[in-house]
Amino acid sequence: MRGYSAREVSSILGLSIAQVRAYVRAGFLRPARGERGALRFSFQDLLILRTAQGLVAAKIPERRVKRALRNLREQLPAGRSLTGVHVSAEGERIVVHDGSSHWQPESGQALFDFDVGEIADRVLPLRTPDAPASAGRAFSAEDWYAWGCELEEVTPDQAREAYRRALELEPNHASALVNLGRLLHAAGAPGVAEAHYRRALVARPDYATAAYNLGVVLEDQGRLDEAIQAYERTVAIDPRWADAHYNLALLHERSGDRPAALRHLKAYRRLGKFPS
Repeated sequence: MRGYSAREVSSILGLSIAQVRAYVRAGFLRPARGERGALRFSFQDLLILRTAQGLVAAKIPERRVKRALRNLREQLPAGRSLTGVHVSAEGERIVVHDGSSHWQPESGQALFDFDVGEIADRVLPLRTPDAPASAGRAFSAEDWYAWGCELEEVTPDQAREAYRRALELEPNHASALVNLGRLLHAAGAPGVAEAHYRRALVARPDYATAAYNLGVVLEDQGRLDEAIQAYERTVAIDPRWADAHYNLALLHERSGDRPAALRHLKAYRRLGKFPS
């Protein structure tokens, strides 16, 4: 049976074997059993343990981490892995992010962003794209880009239009291309988003964000070999891009390249990151 032994997990993550076994007893891990009943951990188990380790490093008491992850396993639909959601420490709270849903696994309480909408209702009527014109000049590409950044959280449709206006004035505005691509991807147009990211990389070959976003959109389209190339380009530009190492670890594990998966997981660990 393939997988990782408790000793290998201990070496990879820097946990003691006793800590590894304690996390298993907490109930949020379900390792398989190998010959003679030895525990065999999957790559996903390693990522979940890294999440737990990171939460503890963020000063969340270990007993709360164990309880939260155990509750989270019960809260997720059958067959859904803990690695499919993002778990982070926000102050003293443990918060789960799954798309547009946010909740605290310890209590199951949903979290809502009330203040964003309230502030937007007050701000939007006061702001129009004519503001720079009133100062004696027309909107530049950079003005449209900045306006799009302000609008994103509240009115993504208007933000997309602002980025398009920026690109009409400056077709190679790399940041506008990336932001517009991200909004188009979120709106269900991955192919168009991909084209925007590629244009951004032509304009700025060292733009790590464009390379990373290209990897995400390729991965979402099932083009995993191309996604690996994009993420590899990301870490070549910026070796400290932790999420790119994380995604590379997952993709190399899926493709059967265990040494490459471990290499990127170790890089992710060296950066002091955990899924968030």
